[in-house]
Amino acid sequence: MNGYSRLGNGKPNGGSPTSPIVKGGRGGKGRWFGSMVKPEKLAERLVYIVMSAFFRRKGILLFAPVMYIAGMLMYMGTLNLEAVQEGVGGAILRRAPVGSVYRSPKVFENLWPSMQLDGGNSSLAMTTAWHPKEGQTWKPCVTQTISQAELPISNGYLIVEANGGLNQQRISICDAVAVAGLLNATLVIPMFHLNSVWRDSSKFGEIFDEDYFIDSLKNQVHVVRELPEDIFQRFDKNLSRISNLRVKAWSSKTYYMQKVLPKLLEFGAVRIAPFSSRLAHTVPANVQKLRCFANYDALRFSAPIRMLAENMIDRMVRNSSFSGGKYISVHLRFEKDMVAFSCCTYDGGKEEKREMDDAREWSWRGKFRRPHRMVKPGTVRKDGKCPLTPLEVGMILRGMGFDNTTSVYVASGKIYKEEKYMAPLRQLFPRLETKYTLASMQELAPFEGHSSRMAALDYALCLHSEVFLTTQGGNFPHFMMGHRRYLYGHAKTIKPDKRKLVVTLDNPKIRWEKFKHEMQEMLHRSDAKGIELRSPGASVYTFPMPDCMCRHAEN
Repeated sequence: MNGYSRLGNGKPNGGSPTSPIVKGGRGGKGRWFGSMVKPEKLAERLVYIVMSAFFRRKGILLFAPVMYIAGMLMYMGTLNLEAVQEGVGGAILRRAPVGSVYRSPKVFENLWPSMQLDGGNSSLAMTTAWHPKEGQTWKPCVTQTISQAELPISNGYLIVEANGGLNQQRISICDAVAVAGLLNATLVIPMFHLNSVWRDSSKFGEIFDEDYFIDSLKNQVHVVRELPEDIFQRFDKNLSRISNLRVKAWSSKTYYMQKVLPKLLEFGAVRIAPFSSRLAHTVPANVQKLRCFANYDALRFSAPIRMLAENMIDRMVRNSSFSGGKYISVHLRFEKDMVAFSCCTYDGGKEEKREMDDAREWSWRGKFRRPHRMVKPGTVRKDGKCPLTPLEVGMILRGMGFDNTTSVYVASGKIYKEEKYMAPLRQLFPRLETKYTLASMQELAPFEGHSSRMAALDYALCLHSEVFLTTQGGNFPHFMMGHRRYLYGHAKTIKPDKRKLVVTLDNPKIRWEKFKHEMQEMLHRSDAKGIELRSPGASVYTFPMPDCMCRHAEN
């Protein structure tokens, strides 16, 4: 046999002429540290040398088994532990790293019988989900602390253009109020940019109550519907002639006072477009309070949205009789574009891959095909960045103690392969509702084709639920958590740790009791974070304490 026997007599039998390790038999020069030696081969040879030396000394042959085990452990230590290799018919199969593959359907198949036998108590789970910390009662107080002094003469007109979806527009509106207050400017009702993704042509007054907004802010900031005729005449009634200031993102108070205010005083009107994330998170207290007041007090939805939303909430409460009129809301981000953008893979095989490739190309025009772009779906999943499927949402909630009598409202766009992916969630929670089941086609007709108005309905339903579950990042859950903290003094929000979740869902043989324990631990962690003070650099829209709220002593 060419080469040598690992556990033979310890002597080479003559190396293969093509071997990079042994050349010229026993008398040749061994290139043990040549550039062609792989780490695992090197370890194998080292084991051979050590064991050969010991086998030559017959007095210590008793140690051979111990040395063999130690040598094999050394050898195994050189392998890539992220992929255990197995030879099958000459092929090499790699076991994917833990948490990198979508195995949730197999986990569900294993747990479903136990779920059916587990008699939970939805009403009890609802009432015991949240435990506000003693001595930490926070209540809104911005209306009591904000200045009510008469406004000075305006320095000029501020025109901004809000872009993005509903909640990105909301950020722009509230930041614009704060900047107008800072500059002592008159704010023109913000214009909405027709976004290529959202494709919603709605104006401010079709989403928000314009009259209420202007009236609420009358003692804090001058607000007008449109630029006065005499001012507009100065610019030949052409907005593009008004100086558009390219304000950098997250600009400070100092920047606005030194760069924007002089232009405002010089021209009498300035534009800032786009106006997305153009004000720093950390600003003086009086400016921060204007943000709070605009978001939580001055900004409310238009009358048509409010009326339908209130009817839908009433219907949801009536449908939740088994849990005392309380329900869970879920912000489900499993739309086709979200799945495509995440680059995560699920259980749809080649058809799913083709559809996702097409969707990425349609929406992002080659962005994902650039040479330097490395897409690793397994790594994305391990990092907890994959959108949760409806099935995973249902498993999480059942594991947390919410049984099949629980009413669940799902806020979402059009779910990818809805019939397939929503079926298991409906199986777990038969009392599941969406805006399309709570409202009639006639009621929804004025809102169809307007994504921001439809999102406003979802926002209202989520805001008034007893439990809110977020499944992916974005402006919607960040705003929702902040608004719920403002209303209830606690976010009452489940935010799963998806890095830990993918590990749990990687084990198809996990026991129901262990799964429940891990889900309830996640619920406890979410509960503990329900009351959080804003840290420097964090958004007041997510963390309204202490800028918008005051601590109250408990009686």
